[in-house]
Amino acid sequence: MQIDKDEAISVVLLAGGKGMRMGLSTPKQFLPLQGKPLVFYSLELFLKMEEVTEVVVVCDPSFRPLFSHYAVKFADPGTRRQDSLFNGLQEVSPTSKWICVHDAARPLITHEMVQTLFQEGRIHGAACLGMPVKWSVKARTKDNFVQQTVDRDYLWEIQTPQFLSKKLLMQGFALVQEKKLTVTDDVSLAEHLGHPVKLVKGAYSNIKITTPEDLTLAHQLYPLL
Repeated sequence: MQIDKDEAISVVLLAGGKGMRMGLSTPKQFLPLQGKPLVFYSLELFLKMEEVTEVVVVCDPSFRPLFSHYAVKFADPGTRRQDSLFNGLQEVSPTSKWICVHDAARPLITHEMVQTLFQEGRIHGAACLGMPVKWSVKARTKDNFVQQTVDRDYLWEIQTPQFLSKKLLMQGFALVQEKKLTVTDDVSLAEHLGHPVKLVKGAYSNIKITTPEDLTLAHQLYPLL
């Protein structure tokens, strides 16, 4: 099927993290889930989507041979997340209009949640998956006393994928580089420009594998998806 250039999406898959909190020599995104490296779950999902015209994998060059059976591009990781994303953007096709950014350590995304993100992202220019916070949240003092209870009705836990127009991303990068700012997620680049970001419901199962407990939970959740 021929995809209109205004609908085509480039995916930047961030797989360059060291995964130190796992306490293992292998980065978390390459650990096995049901016998397959975590990174391949989201990669294979994106490659099957008609709107996705290319995937740029940001990873250490030593892991690139693992991707020999996939048609992907590569970029080197940077010191910070935003540096890795910037490196990935340099490998994206010049004609790309839309960028989807995903953490390789989130293997439990589904086609349905990603499709909804794509739809909302095209409408609003910037969108991200997330879920309402379930627990009570308290702000603390520097001495670890409760400062206040935060109204959780207005709080979301943010996930990936995140989706932005390429133009907005590049404008955001220009601003944060000029002001020497560090951002912890991708849509923050749009936020610094004052551009509204649409929140799209993902799933509580869309966990990021960070600790050994997370990997155990992923093994339990995967058969249920």
